[in-house]
Amino acid sequence: MSDFHQNGIITDFHNLTRRPVEELEAELVTFSARRPMSLILPSLFSELEGPALSNIVDEIAQVPYLNEVVIGLDAADREQFGYARAFFARLPQHHRLLWNDGPRLRALDAELDERGLAPQQPGKGRNVWYCGGYVQASGRATVVALHDCDILTYERGMLARLFYPVAHPHLNYEFCKGYYPRIAEGRLNGRVSRLMVTPLLRALKLMYGPLPYLEYLDSYRYALSGEFSMRTEVLDGIRIPADWGLEIGVLSEVHRNYSTKQLCQVDLADAYDHKHQPVSENDPSGGLNRMSLDIAKALYRKLATQGVTFSAEGFRTLKATYYRLALDLIEAYDHDAVMNGLSLDRHGEERAVELFAANLLEAGNTFLDNPSERPFIPSWSRVKAAIPDLPARMFDAVEQDNTSGG
Repeated sequence: MSDFHQNGIITDFHNLTRRPVEELEAELVTFSARRPMSLILPSLFSELEGPALSNIVDEIAQVPYLNEVVIGLDAADREQFGYARAFFARLPQHHRLLWNDGPRLRALDAELDERGLAPQQPGKGRNVWYCGGYVQASGRATVVALHDCDILTYERGMLARLFYPVAHPHLNYEFCKGYYPRIAEGRLNGRVSRLMVTPLLRALKLMYGPLPYLEYLDSYRYALSGEFSMRTEVLDGIRIPADWGLEIGVLSEVHRNYSTKQLCQVDLADAYDHKHQPVSENDPSGGLNRMSLDIAKALYRKLATQGVTFSAEGFRTLKATYYRLALDLIEAYDHDAVMNGLSLDRHGEERAVELFAANLLEAGNTFLDNPSERPFIPSWSRVKAAIPDLPARMFDAVEQDNTSGG
């Protein structure tokens, strides 16, 4: 059972009554006449063969209010794209797959690259960006939601709760973020959020004061969750990172473009489990190692636009401040786990904190050494200004892929 406190600067939608999903869906069907809804599913082909996505598709197939499902498919050859079309064919809703590695979308990507407008690296951010452009081009929705394709505990009530605050015609929210506890198999999970983001925000506030941006980020209960919904026009004006900084980048952009009164978060589930990333201590290009580096860089870049001046000495102080706060949190989480009958690997938690602390310094050095780095994918409003007919041509390319088999 959730609490009922509104103690941040964004509105919190709690899960207080365990309202039946059928009631929520009935209201959403009514809302959809005025605010039609689309769902974006960014997916690697490998997730079609994983343990979660088949159940997710079965659950979505029962959702009565969706006007469109858009699947961004990465790392798929022609044969795998055909398999994916058959895999998602059970969806009764209008649905389209973006074959991101297919020749038609690759040609458009090359055209964007010639203008300096294409995403510069593969990944979830690139996938989401193209899906967002397609949703705008299709014009089938005024509200869009997004969630990951590896959620092992997925049920369609999560989607109903994610849509509700933004789809309700009498509420004025432009963006909604989902949150939940990360618990699975008797363990407390979510290390990057618990042990990096929270103590890092607190350390930054100690060093640079209670900046509105830091207070804003600290209001989110799960800033790194992959579930959010928004009005489709939000997609037009935001610039997002192509790397693991996607979630922080999206939060930063909606904070830049909208009043906090138009932003909210919603409790989606009592427990949530998805694919666990390895720590990858010896591989800075993967796992939580890469994730923590990208998140730190995303935060530094945003704070620099807020007037914060960074230095090598400042990053060393930040590392030490963060480390002490993170160690204190490990003890608090350990005690919380004990009371709830959960297990917590304190040794593993401390090793993760040591890695995150080192990466705060590494990300800082990278930030200082590369002042001209272009980390963000340009907004769709900029793309349309440079190449006005590109969204329409992307829509046609997706239609051809989906009707001709690639």
